[in-house]
Amino acid sequence: MIDLEDFDLPDPPAPPGDMIGGSFDQADIDALFGDFGPTVGKKGLRAVIESKVISHERLPMLEVVCDRVVRTFASSMRNLTSDGVDVSLEEVTSTRFGEFMNRVALPAMVGVFKIEEWESYGLVTVDSSLIYSVVDALLGGRGGGSPVVIDGRAFTTIETGLVSRMLTLALNDFSEAFAPIEEVNMNLERIETNPRFAAIAGVSNICATATFRVDMDGRGGRFTLVFPYATLEPVRDKLLQRFMGEKSGRDSIWEAHMAAEVRKTSVSMNVLLGEKAMSIAELRGLEIGQTIALHKSPDDSLDIACGGVKLAQGQIGQRNGKVAVRLVNDVSSDKKVKQ
Repeated sequence: MIDLEDFDLPDPPAPPGDMIGGSFDQADIDALFGDFGPTVGKKGLRAVIESKVISHERLPMLEVVCDRVVRTFASSMRNLTSDGVDVSLEEVTSTRFGEFMNRVALPAMVGVFKIEEWESYGLVTVDSSLIYSVVDALLGGRGGGSPVVIDGRAFTTIETGLVSRMLTLALNDFSEAFAPIEEVNMNLERIETNPRFAAIAGVSNICATATFRVDMDGRGGRFTLVFPYATLEPVRDKLLQRFMGEKSGRDSIWEAHMAAEVRKTSVSMNVLLGEKAMSIAELRGLEIGQTIALHKSPDDSLDIACGGVKLAQGQIGQRNGKVAVRLVNDVSSDKKVKQ
């Protein structure tokens, strides 16, 4: 058995500062576990701008448009690749532009497109797996093999051109799906491989994003459409609407029912014998038996009005012992009576 007292051991290192007495206080314990006190939070406008909490404004109509894109883009991709293509909508959400661009996994392609009617821009990002899947499908690849190993090289001109064909189809289908809300034309302007060169909004600006999944015979990937809220501002009120059906809120059955009920509505028709401007003094001076002369002869046509709107003209007469009016022109919106 070894006796440690036979060895000359060095003294243990002295604790720094106020811990020389050999006792720990709460501050020393917190420092030992990495707690250095409460952090000072941001205040004022900076706290609002740099806040990670996003007030998500749901756009029901945008979700409906994306559902339409799923159907039309699947058909367009089948015609482009001659393969079985399945397109699905993963999510429609809101995020800050800077956070989204930081999450783009490189290598990737970022397409910048312009909406001509609004004079604004949007982005479409394509991940590397979908890029190589589209290139493989368009160049006659068999598909269904192991995932392509990314070697870190830049995308070639051929690869960029093939992917741009897919993006053009996606933007055209989105424009067609958006037509019931408003006619728009989305034109692809350029494709970037560095997200810094595709900055169309500030890092703190809120954007609406729609992510789609494309599967082609065991291969595929995702692409995302990005719309800054400033871009969607011209149609924001329309995107906030809630409706059922495919005609932007119009229901043909309800429309026909409403039209039928309107035709059954009873209205009051007035025959205007004539008009004369009088002062208040003359009006107060009227007495029983006094005659008011109108600027019309007995044979002149009288105005027929409804709700103050002149619809037609007629001549007054008598039929079956009652006063009657005979129309001299049609009651039609195409033939309005001059006021």
